[in-house]
Amino acid sequence: MDTNRSGVVVRRGRPAGPRTIGLVCAVAAAGALLSGCAHGNDTGSPQKSGAPSRAVPATAAASPTGSLNADQARRKALVPKAKVDYGQALKAAIAAVPASEAIAAELKGTPASPYWDTVVATTDGAAYAVRVDAVSGKAEQPRPQSEDPEDKQELAARLSKATVTAQQAAQTATEKTKGTVTTIELGDADHGNNNDTVAWTVGVVTTNDWNETTYEIDATNRKVLWMHIDQD
Repeated sequence: MDTNRSGVVVRRGRPAGPRTIGLVCAVAAAGALLSGCAHGNDTGSPQKSGAPSRAVPATAAASPTGSLNADQARRKALVPKAKVDYGQALKAAIAAVPASEAIAAELKGTPASPYWDTVVATTDGAAYAVRVDAVSGKAEQPRPQSEDPEDKQELAARLSKATVTAQQAAQTATEKTKGTVTTIELGDADHGNNNDTVAWTVGVVTTNDWNETTYEIDATNRKVLWMHIDQD
């Protein structure tokens, strides 16, 4: 574990799992988006808030021989095949659900058939999963998510707090680490000093080493609350 000058702790290895969108995880059995649920659950003490002062440098290869591990190899095979980026995918998803806002996207599939698993929501907390072809950009029919009143209320409250858009959060992350955004999700912050903080979790893949750097970014002021470089 290393601490940079700004006080942000850089953890190397498997990331602590970010708190996910409750309604998305609640419908996992139905095949909804699990961008937050798929992470590991190793824990650590809360980290100090504050944005890193400079871009994250290229990191060392995961093995002494310089060969790619399974995760790096998967990213190397999949990421270049996506001709549609996260922003274009979210735009297509929003167009499929009138008066909606983007709350999540994850690049999935195989190199032969990559796609974006996105989630958008309306201000009343109604969420819809929309699969977007990562080559053509075509959006499939939206799939309604949880109709539980509490889930909808929680999501509506989260949306009302978030003044930072998905695109702004992604820009903040890529200004720190130059690379390709492959995951983005709005949820409750796991780090920082305020338990009520709403944050974007953004994953950026660097194509020089195929590592993934994950940022947790305050959805009200774009401050970086936490970052992690996955080299495992």
